[in-house]
Amino acid sequence: MPPLGQRKALRPGLAFAAWLATLALLQWSACSAPPPAVSSGSAPAELPTTQVTLPNGAVIEAELAITPEEQARGLMFRADLAQDRGMLFVGSRSAPRSFWMYQCLIPLDIIWMDGAHRIVEIVPSAPPCRSTDPADCPSYGGTANSAYVLELAAGQAAAHGLRLGDRLDF
Repeated sequence: MPPLGQRKALRPGLAFAAWLATLALLQWSACSAPPPAVSSGSAPAELPTTQVTLPNGAVIEAELAITPEEQARGLMFRADLAQDRGMLFVGSRSAPRSFWMYQCLIPLDIIWMDGAHRIVEIVPSAPPCRSTDPADCPSYGGTANSAYVLELAAGQAAAHGLRLGDRLDF
């Protein structure tokens, strides 16, 4: 094989065929059936959990979504979410982060926090997106910089009296 930078370019027809094959493979994988809905009774074994203590003293057992893959999947395909469970998305830096509800089966409260764990934004009861086309799903939040996002069962933010500026402990 020639040294890097001295390789021959693919012929235009061959390059197009390779591109088309890659596109077909991606389309096939995108059409795969989603995994079956899972109950929130226990966290998937591959995700660690942490306890999030709310200002009123309530404790949420939150699955940690750290990697891009874990964050992309989030709570998709969950049939339910117990009131004392959630998912904590951990960002690598503070930035605006919008979320969508594509392939989510249940409504969720979405709570954004800054690096000091203070709430900077809350979207209560974000509804699931029922469309099969992700382009039809609205985005939520992302109006303030955040380092963490906590998803809870719909209604839990209000039930626990969460407000902008509150600090969560984890």
